[in-house]
Amino acid sequence: MRSTAEARRAVLLDRAVSVFARNGYHATPVTAVAAAAGISEAYALRLFSGKLGLFVAAVEACHERILATLEAAAARAAGQEPEKLLESLGDAYAELIADRDLLLLQVHAQSVSDVPEVGAAVRAGYKRLVHFLRAAGAEDRQIQHFVAYGQLCHLIVTAGLDGVDESWARALTDGMRHVS
Repeated sequence: MRSTAEARRAVLLDRAVSVFARNGYHATPVTAVAAAAGISEAYALRLFSGKLGLFVAAVEACHERILATLEAAAARAAGQEPEKLLESLGDAYAELIADRDLLLLQVHAQSVSDVPEVGAAVRAGYKRLVHFLRAAGAEDRQIQHFVAYGQLCHLIVTAGLDGVDESWARALTDGMRHVS
């Protein structure tokens, strides 16, 4: 059985992903995250050593969820050639970022990666992703392509490009599948 602090930490972290996703790191007060979790600001600050610690933990939780989803998709696609495997992983990622909170937290984290601790968390997430993809049999060029398409997915979803019926938007969205 988890302690009360561990349980509160998990709830706060879950709420942090949602609240930081709405307004980003700089515009989100810890009071908003704590209120969403139903705890006091002081307790939230103790659990995560401040706002920065809470945001970094939310970014790490985001990366953990991504990797867990990709690992499950890889297990379902076991035995496929790397190209087909990466396609299955891409589909799993498209399903995952239908959760706008997860998607927007990634975008916000990248936007403040000049904050050393946030930048380190973002880089650590990509490092784990690259190691996972290499272990799955992907070559560096395939990994680069996979990540580039992931970033394109971010753009398509955040800017709502899949709902724009103009040639310039179709040039970016052609062949891309997104979950609404």
